[in-house]
Amino acid sequence: MTKCRQTAARMVAYGKGILAADESVATMSKRLADAGVEPTAENRRIYRELLATAPGLSESVSGIIFCDETLRQTFSDGTPFAAGVSELGILPGIKVDTGAKPCPGLPGETVTEGLDGLPARLAEYAELGAVFAKWRAVFKITAETPSRGAIRANANALARYAAACQEAGIVPIVEPEVLSDGEHNRGVCRDVTSEVHAALRAELALLNVDLAGIVLKPNMVLEGQGYGRESSPAEVAEITVSVLRAWPDDLAGVAFLSGGQSPERATANLEAMQTYATPWPLTFSFGRALVSPALAAWHGDPELVSAGQQALLERVAANGAAVRQRGELQSV
Repeated sequence: MTKCRQTAARMVAYGKGILAADESVATMSKRLADAGVEPTAENRRIYRELLATAPGLSESVSGIIFCDETLRQTFSDGTPFAAGVSELGILPGIKVDTGAKPCPGLPGETVTEGLDGLPARLAEYAELGAVFAKWRAVFKITAETPSRGAIRANANALARYAAACQEAGIVPIVEPEVLSDGEHNRGVCRDVTSEVHAALRAELALLNVDLAGIVLKPNMVLEGQGYGRESSPAEVAEITVSVLRAWPDDLAGVAFLSGGQSPERATANLEAMQTYATPWPLTFSFGRALVSPALAAWHGDPELVSAGQQALLERVAANGAAVRQRGELQSV
């Protein structure tokens, strides 16, 4: 088994998911400011350390995705973040894309950038201790979008990133996110998500990416936030798994993004997924659905670090429990 396959298997290990703490400096600063915390590099460091050192986090979290700034920072005792989380039994990861930018020739659509110099950056991140990476492509549903051009451009970028990661011995998390913005129903989301995944599979195959050495991080198939009726967990599970069944059996695993869902809804939908027998694990790689309660509980008060960690652990434990029910609940 290759190094990437071994690491990918650890990332989707039974009962565990991945914590996404990789917000950009700008995004994290805004969230701190909204919570009444001064948005400084030190406060961003303190907050990420609060998350990473929550007691017992490794019981339900296999890995943490960091941004470039955090991977270069240290815990308060001077231990580099990657080494610190590794000592706690958690795999360190790194976001390597540089964000979605306007796509030339396709007004109103984006393509995720960051391929320039990527092999050299991956080599440096490996030296810093990262064992996996993440790249996010986004697709917005409107009457005209996403276009075939945007789908293909982003699928190609995801595949090139994934191939570069595997050459560097780093597991790629491949994240094609169909956004929940809009008024569409879940059937439209299903069709667009299916088209995006088909294009992605084709590009991954063309670049000889080993599916057993990647983790797919897709959106759940949901109605748009402006649709007016919220799908039940059973409805979300059925339609989402139907889309995922097109993926080959050798895929290492699926770790869903939360996509702006409430923490409770994301967990309920994840739990409903576990009733379906699939050849790969169905777990979580949530960001806001896990860390937002922690930020709200802590809000920069040194006396409330434990409260912030407890808020995180409660959400992590709920999702860990959801995926641990897999063997008991499978019925299809």
